[in-house]
Amino acid sequence: MKRIAFFGFILTQILFMQPATADEAKTASEIPTLERDFINAISGFDKAKIIAQFGEPAKADDVTIKSTGKIVASIWQYHYINTTPEGAYYQTTELDFIDDKVVQVVFINNDGAEGADSGQKYEVPSGPAGL
Repeated sequence: MKRIAFFGFILTQILFMQPATADEAKTASEIPTLERDFINAISGFDKAKIIAQFGEPAKADDVTIKSTGKIVASIWQYHYINTTPEGAYYQTTELDFIDDKVVQVVFINNDGAEGADSGQKYEVPSGPAGL
């Protein structure tokens, strides 16, 4: 009898649990590193979450408003964080931000230095994946 009551209690808890919103689910999970999954998910993560998972970028350039000093855009580069569908790592991943939101991702097969060949650029979807 105690066993039935216990399972009834568990079932009640499950039925009345509030499902997590898409944003809560994203913040609770890690940022994927597979190329396409990364592109589809990265718009849901702010700079703090990106730094929490990948650390400080290898290179960061900020665009500021001269009169206020406010950062309005940033370009960050990371090395060896993203993979192709075949599992090979891109040498450099560039994240282009406007304010705190990633708007473009570039996968580069070099160190990302000035004058190096450009990589493959992707515009980042503006909402959660699939919307």
